[in-house]
Amino acid sequence: MRKFIFGLFGIFACLFVNVAKAELHVDIVAGGTDPIAIAIQKFEIIGKVPANDAKMLREVVENDLKRSGLFRIINHDAFPEYVKMNDMPNFTNWAAIKAQNLVQASIKPDGKDNYKLEFYLWDVNGKEQIEAQSLISSKKSVRRLAHIMADAIYERLTGEMGYFDTQIVFIAESGPITDRVKRMAIMDQDGYGMRYLSDKKTFVMSPHFSPNMSTIVFLSYRNDDPMVWVLDLDTGDQTKLGNFGGMNFAPRFSPDGTKVALSLVKNGITNIYEYDIYAKSLRQLTFGKNIDTSPSYSPDGKYMAFNSDMSGSQQIHVLDLSTLKQKRITFGSGRYATPAWSPDGQYIAFTKMADDTFYIGIMNQQGRHEKILAGGWYMEAPSWAPGSRRLVYYETERSENNQERISHIRSVDITGQNIYDIDLPDDLNGTEPTWSPKLP
Repeated sequence: MRKFIFGLFGIFACLFVNVAKAELHVDIVAGGTDPIAIAIQKFEIIGKVPANDAKMLREVVENDLKRSGLFRIINHDAFPEYVKMNDMPNFTNWAAIKAQNLVQASIKPDGKDNYKLEFYLWDVNGKEQIEAQSLISSKKSVRRLAHIMADAIYERLTGEMGYFDTQIVFIAESGPITDRVKRMAIMDQDGYGMRYLSDKKTFVMSPHFSPNMSTIVFLSYRNDDPMVWVLDLDTGDQTKLGNFGGMNFAPRFSPDGTKVALSLVKNGITNIYEYDIYAKSLRQLTFGKNIDTSPSYSPDGKYMAFNSDMSGSQQIHVLDLSTLKQKRITFGSGRYATPAWSPDGQYIAFTKMADDTFYIGIMNQQGRHEKILAGGWYMEAPSWAPGSRRLVYYETERSENNQERISHIRSVDITGQNIYDIDLPDDLNGTEPTWSPKLP
């Protein structure tokens, strides 16, 4: 396992009781859905486990579910009883406080260096247990147990892939606006455990994870030479992707991780190319005297969305990678940029600029049914969570004296509801976030 990032000795999940087939899934696309009322009991401590660790695990699970906007965490003071792990809940009592689901959990040592967490999920109205799991991790990585537990609850009750056991890579900016330091950093999706992946000396931009989370591809300015580099997350080593004979930027991995799409400037013309990592070969994908950039693969790897000014203004086009035929898909007012294909293939997220305002939105893969999710003075770089439920992006606010720029990393639901900031350390600005796949 990758100790460089996670410090994880091992995590295993197994189902150890028969799971009922009750369907409790909610409609996650429609707005205004009533949140699921869920009661999460205090974690039962077995053996020598610090009370603060058990308390922290419960809080992480509750915060994950609450931030999703799909759950209402029932106040602990309203609980009618405490149910030990091997006891049956009194469903009448829990129904009386309008709990739809009840969670029991226990935590105990597993050997010298590990914890074992077990939990049960109950359907109060159906009066049955619908999920039970046992999870093991190193004590140093105990927070991952809570995120994995929250994912399991989320997935069982919504029918959608969870996204809590994930990370976000971004550009951490500090210092005055005239002399910004830009460093690549990584953190858990809730902002915990931020650490730097690059030093203060090198200007970096546009980080993106590989599908298997082994590497990050990014733009690096070294000796005033903007080139695409790759960071190995096991070792921390950084290597140049290739020597392409021109400025290259906006890198993005293919879904199978074998190729990297990028923009390459040759003779003053910017086109999109595809670099085969194993064959070490470069293939040109777009042609002409336009500015073509921000490539994003479809999940099946057959198509690529990108933005181009070939029509006279910045718009989003879709390229068929087998024929290299392309089609413009945006025709609304304003300019469109930074397309990002959702993991399920249903949507393309984008940045839109119109009427002196920036917007983050989504549309279907044909460019129809555009939906604006957020708007502001400056915002950009939407990136999808696993499961295609939420996006992360950054928003920059202009100060009154125009001498300062404060940038926040924000997350928004595909309904346009439940926008929240991801907390960063004080005096740190966050830009260009990219959400990871689920951690291995």
